Amino acid sequence: MAESFGVHPERYDRARPSYPDALVQRIVVASPGPDVLDVGCGTGIEARQFQAAGCTVLGVEPDARMAEFARRRGLEVEIATFEAWEPAGRMFDAVIVGQSWHWVDPVAGAAKAAHVLRPGGWLAVFGHVFEPPREVADAFAAVYRRVVPDSPFARPSGRSALDVYQEGFTKFAEGIREVSGFGDPEQWRFDWERPYTREQWLDLLPTTGGLTRLAPDRLAEVLNAVGAAVDAIGGGFTMHYTTLATAAARTRG
Repeated sequence: MAESFGVHPERYDRARPSYPDALVQRIVVASPGPDVLDVGCGTGIEARQFQAAGCTVLGVEPDARMAEFARRRGLEVEIATFEAWEPAGRMFDAVIVGQSWHWVDPVAGAAKAAHVLRPGGWLAVFGHVFEPPREVADAFAAVYRRVVPDSPFARPSGRSALDVYQEGFTKFAEGIREVSGFGDPEQWRFDWERPYTREQWLDLLPTTGGLTRLAPDRLAEVLNAVGAAVDAIGGGFTMHYTTLATAAARTRG
């Protein structure tokens, strides 16, 4: 699945949301300098935000298709998994990770981050949790269970997406604590909203993990059902997003 997101990098970059400015500024202000390493940079969504905030950003990305797109948008990218990437003595003031730390070994990744961070630099792992309206979420769940009944994404967990993600970010913090060289991890939360038209939401859905590998006919069935649900509530809606982050500072000395 990790390699499936690069099938349509243009759509991914167009449809995926950016990150709250408050998150970017918090990392920039806390870091000792402007040199940023973006792990699993994808198409460069968060990297461009940090560039706009005055940072110099190097991306590391295992998918060559995503990396090439990011390069066309002005980001320097090296193709590798973070665990295998060779820093060649380079040091950074912040290591940022947007929506991709779950593809990295949490302990080995934290150790690599500690190795390349200057004293006082920050490792910041962050990602979005989204909650569409109940009518849209229910329509998606029903059609997905019908179209892909064997998928783990089709099994209801009885838990909210926010609870699941918060648990994941707590585990990220536990991985950081296993590595020497960091202060105690902090948990940050940013709540915000974004309006979506029917077309915008159906553009984003195929970039999500449960849909990136679906056959075209099955994907069309999912999108038609979700589109009908959005039409039934007026052709658009406002999405509530929660952006979670686990962040820790490299200790000095």
